[in-house]
Amino acid sequence: MPAPTPHRSAPVPSSSDAEALRRLREDLTDAEYTVEGVAEALGDVAGAALHRDHPLLADRVTRASDHPAAVLLRLFTLGRPVDAALLDRALPRTGSAGLARIGLTRPIDDSRVGDRTDGRAAGRVVATCDLRPYGDERHTWWVASDLSETALGGPLPTDHVLGIGGASTTLASWTPRPQVERSLDLGTGCGVQALHLAGHTAHPVVASDLSERALEFARFTAVLNGLTFNLRLADLLETFEGEDFDLIVSNPPFVITPRGGEVPLYEYRDGGAAGDALVAGLVRDLAGHLRPGGIAQLLANWELGEGEDWRDRVGGWLDGTGLDAWVVQREEQDVAEYAETWVRDGGHRPGTAEFDRLCAAWLEDFAARRVERIGFGVVTLQRPASGREPWRDLVEVRSPVASPMGPTVLAGLRARTWLAEHSEDELLDVAWQVADDVTEERVGRPGAPDPSVIQLRQGGGLRRVVRLTSLQAGFVGACDGDLTARQLCGGLAVLTDSDAGAVQAEIVPVLRDLVADGLLR
Repeated sequence: MPAPTPHRSAPVPSSSDAEALRRLREDLTDAEYTVEGVAEALGDVAGAALHRDHPLLADRVTRASDHPAAVLLRLFTLGRPVDAALLDRALPRTGSAGLARIGLTRPIDDSRVGDRTDGRAAGRVVATCDLRPYGDERHTWWVASDLSETALGGPLPTDHVLGIGGASTTLASWTPRPQVERSLDLGTGCGVQALHLAGHTAHPVVASDLSERALEFARFTAVLNGLTFNLRLADLLETFEGEDFDLIVSNPPFVITPRGGEVPLYEYRDGGAAGDALVAGLVRDLAGHLRPGGIAQLLANWELGEGEDWRDRVGGWLDGTGLDAWVVQREEQDVAEYAETWVRDGGHRPGTAEFDRLCAAWLEDFAARRVERIGFGVVTLQRPASGREPWRDLVEVRSPVASPMGPTVLAGLRARTWLAEHSEDELLDVAWQVADDVTEERVGRPGAPDPSVIQLRQGGGLRRVVRLTSLQAGFVGACDGDLTARQLCGGLAVLTDSDAGAVQAEIVPVLRDLVADGLLR
């Protein structure tokens, strides 16, 4: 039997009164309960500590402040009791009574709060859910989800609806943002990806999840932000027969979890399949739901056995799909580190018997299937718009990348597609230009006539570092948009007294590589 958890999930706040949520939205704006407002209310040190799930400093800062943003942070993020009178002042249109009617707060019995009180008088309330500001370069939103482990003070319920986290922000950063007609947020959770999609989708975003509680939170998030989502109760793609989309985004329940029944199965991260079969199946099924030229963006984990190359593992998922694929592996963990990560994610602390028991269950499951490592990465798929053969690019990038990555992904898809649809002759007949964020580095021994290393460094995007030969460096250095690649190769052949065909043979592979990742445009 799954281990019991000490908390039951609270009811989801009501989204039925759109006018009440409109007033709340105005109150939250006036209270400066925004990403910037919260950062200012906390300060750098307390904010950084809270980001690391260490709430002590944030607790001290908000306890001593009656600034509206601090009051709301204390209530909705830290899960601390707050005086109703403070809420009446912070949210004058809504007030503490309005929050209660919506279902965002409930009264507390001070005699039962113990060490979690802040010493204020009776008439206090506590949040029923997490409500926090979120945004991108153009938008400010508010996202509702279940209270975090920090607020609950213990392990999470198995029907927990996750809020804004590392995976959701990573996916949002990597997702390309072309204007599209139809988009799908597959496994929407509380609706984070759907918020982003609404900004560049002509029709209401379709958002699905296998959790009814998650869909209720996504509906609340949508109405609070003045949006409409087309919400579907669905287990991945099973209910979408005959439907296709221009853009599918998914943060699927990819966490590899033992199926023996001894580990709590959290809905937000576990889809019920063994190993990495869920994501493998999803990758294979997406082709039938993408329009020609349509894009899918998702996160994934994959299992790796002793000596197994992750490209072979993921490449097997792609075989026969007919999809273009650009997969970037960002991280690998050994099985022990992976188990510890997800046991902690469920709210269990190292050093406890339950933590050790759950880690052991994970390790036994991996050992039974001879798994020694887990890879994590970002998967970008595209259905070709024509009948051409699909292209495939599987790369490993462990170092930091630009944020947001979406513009780089979209440009990279277009560049790789152009390369797949044009011949070598057409490649050579273009006048390429070095991108503005690219610099050249030369390293050599003091006094040596020539450098021993020449490399290009990309300032944005994947921040690639590409090592070049002297001939390739000469070619790139001359790429200023005036002469075609063929003309430059001819000039280099004359300068080096080399065969023109041999020069092209050395230049073309690196030219394709630099064009694909945007170092040459």
